[in-house]
Amino acid sequence: MYRFVNGLLEHPLETDLAERIELKNVFFTYRSKERDVLAVQDVSFTVDPGEFVCLVGPSGCGKTTILNMLAGFLQHTAGEILVNGAAGGGNKSDRGVVFQDFSQLFPWRTVRANVEFGLEMRGVDSKQRHDKAMEFLRMVKLDTFAESFPHQLSGGMQQRAAIARSLAYNPAVLLMDEPFAALDAMTRDEMQKMLTDVWSATKKSVVYITHNVSEAVYLGDRVVVLKAHPGSVKTIIGIDLPRYRDPLSPEFVDYQKQILQALA
Repeated sequence: MYRFVNGLLEHPLETDLAERIELKNVFFTYRSKERDVLAVQDVSFTVDPGEFVCLVGPSGCGKTTILNMLAGFLQHTAGEILVNGAAGGGNKSDRGVVFQDFSQLFPWRTVRANVEFGLEMRGVDSKQRHDKAMEFLRMVKLDTFAESFPHQLSGGMQQRAAIARSLAYNPAVLLMDEPFAALDAMTRDEMQKMLTDVWSATKKSVVYITHNVSEAVYLGDRVVVLKAHPGSVKTIIGIDLPRYRDPLSPEFVDYQKQILQALA
């Protein structure tokens, strides 16, 4: 059972150690017959084990390209990406990815079967898969919808299921590309609180992309502000606020101003 104290889980779940991520002078160029486009230029930052780092910046600043390199979907053109000191990003199967698109769930599988998918690919037996899937569905408050299909869920519920699926096989790193961008404001606020609970319980290393400055301040331990054309790091701002965070507090508003000034 999970015990909440002041809205947060008192004890983290038993998980593998989170991983340290390092980007050192990373470049990425999209190549085509017509021309080469430098998308990411000389990007360097770290994510400490169990740290929640948000990336913000204008469209075209390379946020998703950086996430795709961390996920192993793209190979960086120059520089180094180290995970726990391993060059080349190490074992890419230890990364869970959550996208913005609601269609990332398999429509022919129930919610529980979707969450079990990664465990199934690893050869975990059916009882263990079932128990682990239900554990994470309870965490995201979807256990009563375990046998529903994705089309029977709201957008926010589908994103909860996607997060549960990414966490169920216990990745060390969680990569999230604007997962709440398509949600209404009230649902988005609820999802941010839920994600705070999940992160507090699992202590994964998280890299989270958002265009929403308030969301970055609410969720992040640090915020990496990127500038565009090509994408590069403008500044990194540490967020020294307790969770849950009050978006109306003067300190919260001040952090928003700092990030907005950096973006300007």
